[in-house]
Amino acid sequence: MKKTFRLNSIAEFHAFCNLPNPEHPLISVIDYSKVAYPFDETNVKWVQNFYTIGLKRNVHGKFNYGQQQYDFNSGILSFIAPAQFLKLEIDLNMVVEPTGWLLLIHPDFLWSTVLAKKIKSYDFFQYAVNEALFLSDREENIIVEILLNIEKEYQSNMDKFSQELIIAQLDMLLIYSERFYERQFLTRRKSNFELLERFEQVLTDYFKNGTSIAGGIPTVTEIAERLNISPNYLGTLLRLHTQQSTQQHIQNKLIDCAKEQLSSTDLSISEIAYALGFEHPQSFSKLFKSKTSQTPLEFRQLFK
Repeated sequence: MKKTFRLNSIAEFHAFCNLPNPEHPLISVIDYSKVAYPFDETNVKWVQNFYTIGLKRNVHGKFNYGQQQYDFNSGILSFIAPAQFLKLEIDLNMVVEPTGWLLLIHPDFLWSTVLAKKIKSYDFFQYAVNEALFLSDREENIIVEILLNIEKEYQSNMDKFSQELIIAQLDMLLIYSERFYERQFLTRRKSNFELLERFEQVLTDYFKNGTSIAGGIPTVTEIAERLNISPNYLGTLLRLHTQQSTQQHIQNKLIDCAKEQLSSTDLSISEIAYALGFEHPQSFSKLFKSKTSQTPLEFRQLFK
């Protein structure tokens, strides 16, 4: 069985990639062309306990992040949160040199700053690799300039303003990334709407083909897995295009199916509740009333 490396510090990552010791123990900007993963193995697996923002091209092989795989051929930006499992399948025959930048941030660097909590609110740190951000040349230049400003700041003589200035640059980088991601969601309208159509079909299959009876009400994670995307990516897509969360969509579809059965069948309220995946009919009645301002029985009586 291949060993899984555990990298708890930025210094350990530098050693892992055959890089010189970091200039700062808690933050590092790395020229990706100088990274040398352990090439005595055809695949390398590791778990890292720090944030990574990577702007990469021509990685030596294929990255797996979670259950997803992606080839880094064009310049894209990816975000990795602490405690994530990564695997690189190395292509020893690849002749094109990888390029780009890595920004490593240990959570301790963010302690007591505005980003300590804020960074956890960015959904893209939980996106899969194949949901990375594709940058235009202009956008890439903006990101690289910020990365170099961060590097320049920690390479100079550190003073009481250094951390604040680096945090401000990092905050700017995350805000730009969110803007660029929103642009990507909007410019890929065709593929996004195709995904939304598949999402609606998956929900229909759950409630109309009996899937919910055996497995209960589908969760956000189950729906995302059926679509081969991460739950956070699905949630962002739905919020941007429909102004509703994934959970709201699941509940709306459930209510629509309940209305159809209440108005066109003689099934009891309990039978409908169980068929829709509820363990207790009372929970179904409570949700139905919260969504329609009517009990299931009151709604049914409208059709008699």
